[in-house]
Amino acid sequence: MRSIYFFLIGVLATLALQAAIAQNQGWGAVRINHVGISVPDIEEAVTYYTEIMGFQEAFRGIRDNGEVSLVYLQVSENTFLEIGGNNAQRQTSLTHFGVHVEDIDESIEFFRGQGFEVADARLSSNSKAYITNVIDPDGIRMELAELNEDSLVTKAMNAWND
Repeated sequence: MRSIYFFLIGVLATLALQAAIAQNQGWGAVRINHVGISVPDIEEAVTYYTEIMGFQEAFRGIRDNGEVSLVYLQVSENTFLEIGGNNAQRQTSLTHFGVHVEDIDESIEFFRGQGFEVADARLSSNSKAYITNVIDPDGIRMELAELNEDSLVTKAMNAWND
């Protein structure tokens, strides 16, 4: 039941944020790309979201020790659910939402110009996209992602319903 709760919260947040992004306030947003959740058992959550909800697995992030760090499930062509595991710093919750941006450096400069601390972009070892994070005044993390041709998200979007 908690999974449904977090999923619904994510959907509502996505809809509200998509409306805001449609205004595109000069920071290069394309669309909401994903909602991230943290769960106690990644495989159990993947089973629920694939078998009950009908989402398809897009890709997995695997650590050097072979452990699954996250799983991306594809909800629609351009929308994903990112499932990560709980740890001491991250309990079961909605962890962040991701926004696909056209030019991550332009987006970083926009948010820095608004007074936010934003790290330089880095290549994600999980998704192979260029990412950074912006924390809003209430502590909610927004991940900015420039989806290059080599990113696993781009590959999943291009393979949608093949």
